[in-house]
Amino acid sequence: MKTILIALYLSLLAIPIFAQDVNPTPTLAPSKTPTLEPQPTDTNTDNNNTETEDVITQSLLENPFTQDDLQLLVGNVQRPNGIIWHDGQLYTVCNGDWTLYRIDDTSGSTITFIFGVKNGNSLLLEETEAGFDLWIPDSDSDTLWKVDQNRSAPSSINNQLITPWGIAKASEEKFLITNSKGNSIVEVSKNGVAQPVLNELRSPTGIAIQENYIYFANGGSARRGIEWFEMSENGEYTEPQTLISGLQNTTNVVMAQDNFLYFAYALGTRGIVGRIDPSQCRDGGCTNEDVEIVVFSDIPAPIAGMTLSDDMRLFLHSRYRPEIYWVQLPNNPS
Repeated sequence: MKTILIALYLSLLAIPIFAQDVNPTPTLAPSKTPTLEPQPTDTNTDNNNTETEDVITQSLLENPFTQDDLQLLVGNVQRPNGIIWHDGQLYTVCNGDWTLYRIDDTSGSTITFIFGVKNGNSLLLEETEAGFDLWIPDSDSDTLWKVDQNRSAPSSINNQLITPWGIAKASEEKFLITNSKGNSIVEVSKNGVAQPVLNELRSPTGIAIQENYIYFANGGSARRGIEWFEMSENGEYTEPQTLISGLQNTTNVVMAQDNFLYFAYALGTRGIVGRIDPSQCRDGGCTNEDVEIVVFSDIPAPIAGMTLSDDMRLFLHSRYRPEIYWVQLPNNPS
């Protein structure tokens, strides 16, 4: 029944929320996200010349999860935006009262963590010897904030950003941050020094890093929905190339432990979570037809908050809506 309802809905013309380069009609065919089967062991291999290859089995979902499958965790944060999971807790910034909240990922018990961050579409948590630090690009104050586990007042690292959205850790001392209204990506060090990386983008939003590959979303362009570029050992960056075209209003992207890239986008007014094996798309690019839909929700697009726990629970919520939902994804070992 789910598949029939989804198929009927996808036949309608998607209504974009923001201006797009293209208005494609998405489908469910995951042709570039194959199921990888374990390879047989060659028992005749010379023991003196043995190579061990790790094989990851990635299974496609039988059907996407729908709104009926989503579990409501909590609805007491007025206007949450970005969200991140760590060690049984969720951290989310409320744009309504400029507060960073901590939420128990099972009970939904919520406390005020700190006050002073106006907004945050993405959060990055970095474990430290003392505990952890949270790095939060604040789109309302154009500031990169640092918050520690002691719940001290936020520390301003750089206040010259241009409506920052996404953040990813490029090295031990540097982050990559997307400037949504600046149409750019910058490299920002922990002492606040910023250097340009890419320009002439289309409202870049989420960003994620897998080894030396960087994936980022263009929220203002369906044609350039998600792009990728590479970082060399000496810190230089290549020019961006298409990873997935045909996605509307793409927001956050997450590289998960199952080696899939998860991303939130829109079909009409609905918030959708899709995924793809990025290694299948770096050579020549994929289209929306290659995307496997993971969650086909009734949540109003855009899905601003999206994060995954270690046991592959997906937490998500709409922008500025109080309801935070979760669903258990298949926990394939990596």
